[in-house]
Amino acid sequence: MAGAGHESVTIPVDFHTGKSILRRFPAFRMGPERGGTPDRRGKPESGEKSVKLTGAEIIVQTLRELNVRHMFGYPGGVVLTLYDEIMKCPDIQHFLVRHEQGALHAADGYARVTGEVGVALVTSGPGATNAVTGLATAHMDSIPVVCLSGQVPSNLIGNDAFQEADTVGLTRSCTKHNYLVKDVNQLARVLREAFYIARTGRPGPVLVDIPKDVLALKADWENLGGRVDIPSYKPTIAGHTGQIRKAVKLLQKAQRPMIYSGGGAVLGNAAPELTQLTRALNAPITNTLMGLGAYPAQDRQFLGMLGMHGTYEANMAVTHCDVLLAVGARFDDRVTGKIEEFAPEAQIIHIDVDPTSISKNVKVHVPIVGDVKHVLARMNELVMEAPFRKHQADLAPWWVRIEEWRQKDCLHYDQDDETILPQYVIHTLYKLSRGELIVATDVGQHQMWAAQFYGFDRPRRWLTSGGLGTMGYGLPAALGALVAKPDQKVVLISGDASIQMKIQELGTAMQYRLPVKIIILNNGYLGMVRQWQELFYGRRYAASDMSATPDFQKLAEAYGAKGLLAEKPSQVEGVLQEMLDHDGTVIAEFRIRREYNVYPMVPAGAAMKNMILI
Repeated sequence: MAGAGHESVTIPVDFHTGKSILRRFPAFRMGPERGGTPDRRGKPESGEKSVKLTGAEIIVQTLRELNVRHMFGYPGGVVLTLYDEIMKCPDIQHFLVRHEQGALHAADGYARVTGEVGVALVTSGPGATNAVTGLATAHMDSIPVVCLSGQVPSNLIGNDAFQEADTVGLTRSCTKHNYLVKDVNQLARVLREAFYIARTGRPGPVLVDIPKDVLALKADWENLGGRVDIPSYKPTIAGHTGQIRKAVKLLQKAQRPMIYSGGGAVLGNAAPELTQLTRALNAPITNTLMGLGAYPAQDRQFLGMLGMHGTYEANMAVTHCDVLLAVGARFDDRVTGKIEEFAPEAQIIHIDVDPTSISKNVKVHVPIVGDVKHVLARMNELVMEAPFRKHQADLAPWWVRIEEWRQKDCLHYDQDDETILPQYVIHTLYKLSRGELIVATDVGQHQMWAAQFYGFDRPRRWLTSGGLGTMGYGLPAALGALVAKPDQKVVLISGDASIQMKIQELGTAMQYRLPVKIIILNNGYLGMVRQWQELFYGRRYAASDMSATPDFQKLAEAYGAKGLLAEKPSQVEGVLQEMLDHDGTVIAEFRIRREYNVYPMVPAGAAMKNMILI
C-alpha cells in the first residue's frame, strides 16, 4: 500500500442526499472475519429477512456487521440517541475521551497497531471542528479511520442552528472522502462504503455526517455481510507485469542499489516481502520516519532512517546510488531536501498503490502502481530465479563505501555524570525493554531522538504524526494502542510542551485503567523551535521558553497515577525500570540538558549530503 499522505478518491456524490451518483462498481464482499457475527440482541444474521430499525439502531448493527468492537468519542445533544443505542449493545465498547481531537488520535493509534479501521464518534458544531486536527493527522499519514459526526436536524441545516457547522465542507480537504446522510434508507450503505474506502487502496480517514432526525427515523436493515457496491472506486492491486520485470532488470545490473521504504510498507503489511527482497538483493535499505519497523533495525543491511534527521550513511547512500527502489513512500520534503540533488545519479523505481503519488515530487523512471505486498511478492519470485542470481552485479565495492560512511558514527553521544542526555534515556529504554515496546511520540526533538535510538525490528510498533506533525498526538494514540493491544506495554515519549497539548487524556487512561507509561523529556523549551532559533535566528528565542511547566509528579498523582523524576544520569535506569515494572499509569519525567540539539540535521532546503553532524 501507499506511504504517508493522501489518495484522492473521486466518488461522485450528491452531498444533499448522500447518494452516490454512479452505480457501476462490482460488489465487494469483506472477508469472513468481518461478517456473520452472532447478534446478542436478536437482529438477523447475514442473508436473513430485513427488519425495521431506527437510524441509531442501523448504525450499531452495521458497525457490528463490520466487526467493530471498540470506538472512541464524546457525546453531545444531537448524538444522544445513538449513544443510548450503543449503551444497549454489549458487543461494542465505547471509550469516553476528554476532547474530540483525542478521540480521533485514539482511533488513529488503534488503526496503526492493528491495521483495522479505527472508529470515532463526535457531536455537531464544536465536536466536529475539534475533530478536524485528528482527521488531518490521519489523512497525512494514510491511516484508516471512520469518524461519525452528529449534525443538526435536516430541516435546520443552513439556518445557523445551535451547534451547527458545515462539517462536510470543513473536512473535505482533510479526509479521503466524506458524506452527509439525509436519508435514513442510505445510512447502512454509506457506512459500509465508508469502511471500505478508509481501508482499501491508499488508506485514509472518512467522515460520515448524520443529522439528528436521521437517527430517529426508521428504515429496513439487512445484514449484508459487509458487501459494498461503489461504482467509481477500484484501487489497483496487481502491478503491471512488464514494469515489474523492468524494475528487476535494473536491480540486477545495479552496482550501487539502494532501497528506500516508507509508511506504505507498514500499512500494506509488506514487511516480510520487503525483508525477503532486501536480503536476496544484498542491498542496503533505509526507512522513512513512517516506515520504521518495516525492516529490522538491528540488521546489518539497515542504514538507519534517512532525511532531515537521518543518518549520514543513509543519506549518503541515497545520494550516490545508481538505482533507487522506493517502496510505499511519497518523497516528502523532509526526506528529499533539495529535490534537484536528491539521488541525482539514480534510476528510480517507485512502487505505490496511489498513482497520484508517483512522479509528484520526484520524477521516477519505472513507475509501478499496485499494492506493495503483491508487487514485492512478484519481484521476489523473479529475483530468486537462476538467471537473476547468475548475472547480478558484484556489490562488494558498494558495501566497502557504505562501511566508510558508517565510520562517521553520526549518532554518537557522550553521557557525563552531571546532566541527562535524551539519547541516553531512549537508548536505556531500548535495552531494558529489549525493543519489545509499542512506542508513541508527540512531535519535536524527542520524536527524532526516539526514531534514532529506539530500534524497531517489527512493524506497527511505532506511532507518530509524521506528515502533519501534530503536538498532542501521542497520549491519545497510545491509549488507542492499549485498547487494541491490552497485553502489550505501550510507552509514550513526549516533551514538556507536547504533553500539555492533550494531558487531559490522563483522565481517560485512569477511567478505563489503561496503563500507559509516559516519558517526559523536559528541557523547559519548545525544543525543536528553539533549535531552529539557535541555528538560523541568532539565538533569539522568541516565544519558545516553556520554563513555567507544572510539577508533573503532582499532576500524575492528581489523576491517581504514579509520578517519577530523574534529575541525574545515575537515576535514569532505575526510574525507567520502576516505570516499566509498575502495573498502572506512570509519568516519568527526565530533566535533560536545556539547550541541546538533534543531530545529524539537514537545513531546510539543503541537499541531503549537506548534513550538520555536530
